[in-house]
Amino acid sequence: MAIPFIDLGAQRERIGASIEDGIKKVLAHGAYIMGPEVRTFEANLAQFARSKHALSCANGTDAIELVLLGLGVGKGDAVFVPAFTFVATAEVVPMTGAEPVFVDIDPKTYNMDPVKLEAAIAAVKAEGRLKPAAVIAVDLFGQAADYPAISKITQAYGLFLIADSAQGFGCTIDGKQPLEWAHATSTSFYPAKPLGCYGDGGAVVLNDDALLERLISFRVHGGATPTDAATMNYVHEAKYLNVRIGMNSRLDTIQAAVLIEKLAIFAEEIALRQTVAGRYNEALDGFVSSVPYVKDGYVSTWAQYTIEHENRDGLQVFLREKGIPTAVYYPIPLHQQPGYNMFTSGTGDLGVSEAKAKTVISLPFSPYLTAETQAEIVAAVKAFRA
Repeated sequence: MAIPFIDLGAQRERIGASIEDGIKKVLAHGAYIMGPEVRTFEANLAQFARSKHALSCANGTDAIELVLLGLGVGKGDAVFVPAFTFVATAEVVPMTGAEPVFVDIDPKTYNMDPVKLEAAIAAVKAEGRLKPAAVIAVDLFGQAADYPAISKITQAYGLFLIADSAQGFGCTIDGKQPLEWAHATSTSFYPAKPLGCYGDGGAVVLNDDALLERLISFRVHGGATPTDAATMNYVHEAKYLNVRIGMNSRLDTIQAAVLIEKLAIFAEEIALRQTVAGRYNEALDGFVSSVPYVKDGYVSTWAQYTIEHENRDGLQVFLREKGIPTAVYYPIPLHQQPGYNMFTSGTGDLGVSEAKAKTVISLPFSPYLTAETQAEIVAAVKAFRA
């Protein structure tokens, strides 16, 4: 039997019946977009995130863009993003008219390096063409960025701080989630994420009432907020008074029904992920260039289990021949991508990102990965080294 890279089937065996019941309820009532399950899920998500509000949307990319739009980020602004992450983090920045500024990463956590961030902000200010406006910190591979250090920098320079927790939703630092430091946290419910649906989906969790109102407007075609309607003496449907240039980014009700059931076991799955990662670390430490490093007090949600190997490409071929799937997150840093290499303002030395892109490789991982299957994967990795 082939080893899955992410075993969604095991989770389905566990809660498939309850998910199907939820979907049947949606089919019965017929409110397929923004139905009652969406409101239930948003309330449950806010409770899990310990946030005042949760706003669902169509995908994780839209979630980041909604926050940028809600914060008023736009033309002439610089938004600082890590050079080593998925393109979605940087992709949304030009959509607002702003420009991404790429920041190098910490070599152990793969997350944004606060020292490099402060240097990039200083470089942009010295150049004078762009105004530093926001930082998007990514919780890569499931571990929270260094929010205590990053937030001190953003506060000192008067910048917004956004947590891109598409891979790390549920991660903590000393028991606190990224929203403790960020203006808002965005996440993705892409099926492969730690908390994923059966299609696309995303959300923003936040505590700011006024920001929430703007996000609601941007989410549905820039429609009128209650404040807009009161000011303009408008009494019809909000979506027919378009105060802003918005988007169409709503979570389907069926996906909300799926997520309600998955969120109910999410905390337990995060705990199971710690066990699986611990087994990998213990077995592979000393047999590869490095195993994942998690800082003291940090809890990762382990979106991926990523090791480094001096012959990464050779290892990937070797494992593929043995029926073991792998993935490379990410083979090309953002500043070297053809669509983004024109964004050079504030860019300093990005050597860590460039080096890691040549050595990282992710192994099969899920909360339901058995010790027996894991031993098979480990044996194959060790066999290649031998």
